[in-house]
Amino acid sequence: QVQLVESGGGLVQAGGSLRLSCAASGRTLSIYTVGWFRQAPGKEREFVSGISWSGGRTAYADSVQGRFTISRDNVKNTVYLQMNSLQPEDTAIYYCATRKSFATSPAPLSTEYDTWGQGTQVTVSS
Repeated sequence: QVQLVESGGGLVQAGGSLRLSCAASGRTLSIYTVGWFRQAPGKEREFVSGISWSGGRTAYADSVQGRFTISRDNVKNTVYLQMNSLQPEDTAIYYCATRKSFATSPAPLSTEYDTWGQGTQVTVSS
């Protein structure tokens, strides 16, 4: 069973940048498609971005397209989310997760993912 730990969150001003990391232990992350999701207070968890096990396929929510970049380093067993031009509406807890059944492409539904990290808080001030 793989365990996931997110890090890199924090407080940043609008227009700033953060890089989130999703580090895996217990099993290699290289066999999993990984997704990033976020959940703001009072809102449902939403898909942000995803990357296939090889890194060859990526997906982004429309709201972050062009501002966020997902990548992975399978040697370091880590997936990253580079977030630029952050806005107050990006404020949320960000979670990474592995997709079920060794699926090869990212998917936007949270029910397609079965192992989750504990989340990291991102707060963007205006």
